[in-house]
Parts: sequence; structure tokens; C-alpha cells
Amino acid sequence: MQPLLEYKKIPSPLTGEGRVRVKMKGIVIYDTTYGNTRRIGETIAETLKAAGIEVDTFYVKDVKKLSAGDYDFLVIGSPTKFGTMSFTVKGFLGKVKGEEWKYRPFAAFDTENPENIEQKQGSAAEKIAEKLKEKQMSQLLPVLKAVVLDWKGPLQEGEIERTKKYAGELAAKLKKERIS
Repeated sequence: MQPLLEYKKIPSPLTGEGRVRVKMKGIVIYDTTYGNTRRIGETIAETLKAAGIEVDTFYVKDVKKLSAGDYDFLVIGSPTKFGTMSFTVKGFLGKVKGEEWKYRPFAAFDTENPENIEQKQGSAAEKIAEKLKEKQMSQLLPVLKAVVLDWKGPLQEGEIERTKKYAGELAAKLKKERIS
């Protein structure tokens, strides 16, 4: 499959105008405790890559610098702990510069146990989405809540397939954003 391409304005030294063809690139960042959220993040990244979109994938503690100049979109996920995102993801989001990322597309995901989802006790992904919308970023899809059985997992049967479908929808939205 051909990589998704876009045109970015690059100033010409002679005229001050011009454009160059470059591949769209995004970043998937996740925190994880028992590996379930990592599996969801990696599945999203693999599905986007299969759709021709370049993606870097990082464990949140391994992200040294995040620059909107390097990425066209952001996908971030966390396990839900006590109805919210992990402290590490919360701290990371504080470092995302709103003026740099303004209007950029994003998606958010989490892992939760079924009781938490049924009782609507709070969601890491919903909190992540709130924080990114406060920075005036553009949410492309509703949050993905992947179901984890028990505290440590495993993921509920079918969650990887559901994640692939979600990531396929995300790829289609990203491509549509580039055309419009």
C-alpha cells in the first residue's frame, strides 16, 4: 500500500514559497502496568502502518521530547486507575504545548475492567481527551475503551480485533482530514 502523502509549505530561498511532498507521520504513546495497554497501543500503531501511515510508538516514560513539528497527529492511552489516567500520563500531558498542537488531530484509548465501564466510574481515555481538547486539539473518534478482565488482565476476547477496527476507522479519518 502506498504511504499517505501530504504537501507541507516549505519556504523557497528564492521566492519564499513552495511545497514539498512528505509522508504523514503520527505518534502513539501509552503507559502500561501489566502490558495490556501496550498491546492496544501497538495494535493501533501496526494497523495505522498497514494503512500506509508512518507511526512512532513509545512507552510514555521513553518519550524524551514531543514536537508538533515532527508529527501530524497524536494517539495516547493509559490504563484506567481509580477512574482516571496514570500519574505518568497526566504529567506527560502537562508537557504537551497547546500552542504547538492546536487543531492537530488526536485519539485516546484506555484499558478498563468491565465493571468500571458498566458503572461509568471514570475513564482514563475520557480524561485524556478532555485535557487534549483543552489544548484545542481535534478529537477524530470517540475514545476506545478496551476491556481487561481482572486487575492484571488478560484483555477480553475480541479486544484486539475491536482495536484493529477502531484503528482502521482512525486511518480513514486521518486520510479524509488530509484531503479536505
